[in-house]
This record gives sequence, structure tokens and C-alpha cells, in this order.
Amino acid sequence: MSVEAIMHTEFPEGYTVFFGADGKVIMTPQSLEHSSTIRSLQIDTLVLGRHAKVTSDVYIDFPADENSAPDLAILREDAEKQGKRYSFEDVLLIAEVVSVSSARKDYDDCTAKYGRYGIPVYLVVDPYAAEVVVHTQPTGTGYIAAHTHQYGTGKLPIDLADGRTFTLDLDELPRPELGTGAR
Repeated sequence: MSVEAIMHTEFPEGYTVFFGADGKVIMTPQSLEHSSTIRSLQIDTLVLGRHAKVTSDVYIDFPADENSAPDLAILREDAEKQGKRYSFEDVLLIAEVVSVSSARKDYDDCTAKYGRYGIPVYLVVDPYAAEVVVHTQPTGTGYIAAHTHQYGTGKLPIDLADGRTFTLDLDELPRPELGTGAR
């Protein structure tokens, strides 16, 4: 798609549009629930330290051009960029927040992909179901273990592969306002 074509394109309301250096146009749905949930996750990462390597919507290099910009990623403290990006090998935890249009991708596609590449912990945070699914023990096709935790059930400590603990406060995760769509 040319710059001229992009400038004259009307993108759907409620989407953020990213333009990748490789020429890809990426549209991602945005909602108050999605944004607020990512913010809540970011606040919970402060326990790892103000300068912990935590990213949101930042590309991470995966093999075979399967690059991703997860909603939240916690990286090893000694992670270093390979060129312009961090490598999937530096990732300790990825969290994806479900939006109305991304449920299948977050629950199925990303679970298979992140497991295949050995991401130690993958969280599916679903504001509409008011639950967090914690995937651990990655395999070539996904994860061996998946544990579901309901919103409002206290603090959930999640051990990271480097010995640190990320504590997710399930009481503070925002819920959709009445009248918003469910998946």
C-alpha cells in the first residue's frame, strides 16, 4: 500500500493503525476495557522495579516473520536488542488482553504460537469473561498447563524463569462497563 493510498484510506473507528517498517499495515481494535486492562498489568509490573524491561505493543522478533507486538511482555533483565528489537528468546512472560474481535486469536492462535517458541508464561486476560488463563510449560504445539483464575480473587503470584515473581492483582483488573459488547 502506498503512502498516498494510506493517506486517503478511512480506517474503521475504534482501531489503532500501526505502519511497520516492513511495509505491513496492522490494525488493532482498541477499547476502554483493553486500554485499562493493559494499564493495570503495567502497574502490577512495578513490583519488578521501575526500570524492569517491560514492553507494551512493541514488536518482538520471532522466527519465520511471525513478529508480534504483544499487549504486555516482561523481558529478562539482561535482554539486549538484536538490531532494532528484542528477541523472543528474551521474553519471560507475554500477556494478551482479549477484545471483542480478538478472542479466537488470543485464546487459540497466540497460545499455539507462544508455546511453539517456548515463551515460559502466556497470560490470556479476558475482561469479558472476567478471567485470566495462565499458560505454562510450553511445547511445540502450545502449553501443557493452563490454569484459569477469576477476577476478584486476590493476588496471583506468577513465577518468572529468572527467579523473580510477577504478582497480578486480580481484584484490580477492570471489568467492562454495562452495555459494552461481549465476545
